[in-house]
Amino acid sequence: MCSNSRNRNKLGAPAVFIPSSRCEARSNGTLCDIMIRTTTMLAIALAGTLAVTGALAQSKSADKASQKFTASAIQGDIAEVDFGKLAQEEGQSDAVKQYGALLVKDHGDHQAKAEQVAGELGVTPPTGSSIGAKATYAKLKLLSGASFDRSFAKSMVKDHQEDIKEYRKEASKNDAAGRLAKETLPILEKHLQAAQSLEKQTAQKQSSR
Repeated sequence: MCSNSRNRNKLGAPAVFIPSSRCEARSNGTLCDIMIRTTTMLAIALAGTLAVTGALAQSKSADKASQKFTASAIQGDIAEVDFGKLAQEEGQSDAVKQYGALLVKDHGDHQAKAEQVAGELGVTPPTGSSIGAKATYAKLKLLSGASFDRSFAKSMVKDHQEDIKEYRKEASKNDAAGRLAKETLPILEKHLQAAQSLEKQTAQKQSSR
């Protein structure tokens, strides 16, 4: 082994000390070389293990975020379908009723896709809308006629603006949830444009009175 002790040979002369830094100059079969190789291999193995562990931790974190997004997306779909049905029942103008029918169709279709993604990510699909959506529904339920139309249009603009923000963020990912978000964005943008147009129409009707 490499040590700092100076041993003497049979003639009494001091043995030549070979520091560990010069082990490479000796035969490849020396114990020092073996120790250097072993240390190097252990360092490489440790670095690889740390890299894999870090990647797994990052993957798990990303999966949790995607799972949360998917569950929230399903809740959003349920809420929009409920809003759409309410608009068809309580809306005064044909434009509001038609927008309600659009929500029921598009978000009903999207819910089926989101539930499929939930299955891939190991998420149990929610069966109801969020607390916030339920509160908005309860407020709209109390209204009727032109008052309902105005409040409904305003709520749909706000809802879709918030949805688009979340979907754009998720669309940057490469997993199933990210692909769903990317595919859905054009539909949400179309809904937002229609809601903004509806909001203008309902506001004009109020000002013309």
